[in-house]
Amino acid sequence: RIKGSNGYHDIILQLHHEFVNTLNGFNRSLPGNSAFATEPLRGASFISPANVKLPNSVDWRDKGAVTPVKNQGHCGSCWSFSATGSLEGQHFRKTGFLVSLSEQNLIDCSTKYGNNGCNGGMMDFAFAYIKDNKGLDKEKLYPYRAHDEKCRYNPQNSGATDVGFTDIESGSEDQLMEAVATIGPVSIAIDASQESFQFYKTGVYYEPMCSNETLDHGVLVVGYGTDEDNQDYWIVKNSWGLTWGDDGYIKMARNRDNNCGVATSASYPLV
Repeated sequence: RIKGSNGYHDIILQLHHEFVNTLNGFNRSLPGNSAFATEPLRGASFISPANVKLPNSVDWRDKGAVTPVKNQGHCGSCWSFSATGSLEGQHFRKTGFLVSLSEQNLIDCSTKYGNNGCNGGMMDFAFAYIKDNKGLDKEKLYPYRAHDEKCRYNPQNSGATDVGFTDIESGSEDQLMEAVATIGPVSIAIDASQESFQFYKTGVYYEPMCSNETLDHGVLVVGYGTDEDNQDYWIVKNSWGLTWGDDGYIKMARNRDNNCGVATSASYPLV
């Protein structure tokens, strides 16, 4: 057993793989009970903006497009937090209002789209559910429980909706940068299976042992930049509470061969 110093290590952790299996719930090969499991769901393809000079740094938190860091608890629901984060950003950009949206609504109600609640899911499946459902409830009216429950979506409590989603070209950090700069926060999936990720506190996270194909954790890119040592990074919002990482965030290496798969499975909802 390990006792450590940052958030999740205040809990006495058992085995690292147990931590990973409990908390990392992005699953590209869900059994599901819909056609999406055998027929991959496809979003619109991202079209790079023409004649746009991208800023050297972007942080959507400064623009008011990002809700406070949330905590998924011991439930593999990271995919739902990634999805709500991206939709919260798009809804803010469209309306000027930042509304915290319900992960529990996604956990309880999107199983027929291929998601498995606390046992994993995918952000694109969540976006497809929200589109067909014509809404997603507000967090405060459908609060988080960290376990699977009966669906109780109420259209009167809806805080936002989408009309589909866009997929970034797999592996293209250039396209991801364009999307983050011009669209807003973007849902991504990463390999968060390394112990170094679990114990991250500060600095730019680069992990040579990371896979850029075997992805297990859904998170949210809210910006990018370059530090004083000239290291490019992505600003990534996690869903493990404020005590993990750098106040719930991590700076992940950018332009280092898609380290940890940051650009392998990136998408955002259309509003």
